[in-house]
Amino acid sequence: MKEGVSENYDGTYRFAPIEEAQVSRAMIKRYFETMYDRAISDVVIVGAGSAGLSCAYHLATSRPDLKITIIEANVAPGGGAWLGGQLMSPMVIRKPADAFLRELDVPYEDEGPFVVVKHAALFTSTLLSRVLRLPNVVMMNATAVEDLIIHEDFRGDQRVAGVVTNWTLVALNHDTQSCMDPNTITAPVVVSATGHDGPMGAFSAKRLVSAGLLKELGNMRGLDMNLPGLIMTGMELSEHDGSNRMGPTFVP
Repeated sequence: MKEGVSENYDGTYRFAPIEEAQVSRAMIKRYFETMYDRAISDVVIVGAGSAGLSCAYHLATSRPDLKITIIEANVAPGGGAWLGGQLMSPMVIRKPADAFLRELDVPYEDEGPFVVVKHAALFTSTLLSRVLRLPNVVMMNATAVEDLIIHEDFRGDQRVAGVVTNWTLVALNHDTQSCMDPNTITAPVVVSATGHDGPMGAFSAKRLVSAGLLKELGNMRGLDMNLPGLIMTGMELSEHDGSNRMGPTFVP
């Protein structure tokens, strides 16, 4: 038995002794070391739903040399991928995305042109745990992207060069408080996967409109967009593109 620890279940179970300050320092030290290190990242992924997490997984496993930073506005990552259509639990995934399920070792039932995972949370929790285990990936949740950093490149063209961040609770209360300045993370590539329009959805697509870099949402095809440094994916690309929603199916 370790000193001060007892794993007996006869009424003498004791946790290891620890002081409150030790808990605070353990969290603060690691979190702010991460913030310091990731102030300069190789890739920033905005949004930790199915598209953002799938992107992070494939990019991090194929390029372990890259520092990949995921920014998620919600406390709980996963976006809308915890449930299927109309809040039902099974997740329908169209082929050939079933290959990704096999790579993650997520079981499914084969229905011909599509497969069914018994609960969407099984896919999302597996993907999330795989991503967070990767040594070159960090996630900052409860953190909102308030703006895009846009610089001129050597040709004089505008380029996305990072993101402006703040705590989500701060970002939601700019109208009630003052002097709540943000922070920044620079990166040569920003992948925006913030989903369809909503309180925090389609952020980068809407920011391109307000910055005068895009006339309106849905007025051009995604492949026609030419703003170096920014890649859109998932349902945010559909908002930008004006294309149809995929319905109650998920294609990572």
